[in-house]
Amino acid sequence: MKFSLVAALVVVLAVAHGSEAGSLVKRDVQAEVDKITKLIRDMSATFTRETQDIVEKVKALEVTNSAQTYMEASKAQIQPLVDKVQAEATRMQEQLKPFLANIEDQLKPLGDNVNVHVKPLTDMMASFFQQVVDQTKALLPPQ
Repeated sequence: MKFSLVAALVVVLAVAHGSEAGSLVKRDVQAEVDKITKLIRDMSATFTRETQDIVEKVKALEVTNSAQTYMEASKAQIQPLVDKVQAEATRMQEQLKPFLANIEDQLKPLGDNVNVHVKPLTDMMASFFQQVVDQTKALLPPQ
């Protein structure tokens, strides 16, 4: 990039020198110096802007790469723990299966016993509510 800026400056100076070489006497030296100074300042500003843009892009790339590296390292550290927890959960599930089956076997007769006692009561309540509905309908005037 520096080379291209320097080459552009040399080309501009050569063109300026060649186009006005015949009129050295008439040339306004201060105006030429001002033009060259402005050109150099513009080129310097452009170079500075481009350099800052490149630096920002490199920094952004470095941050992205650092974050990706950190994530990969963290995953590498956490994965064995995740595997261990999953293995432990599977082991505990296998150990609890007989216990849960035993509890289910003990609770099933209790549930059946409750159903045996509650069914007549619910049937009686349904019959009672049906009687109330029938009596209420009988009290209503005919339509």
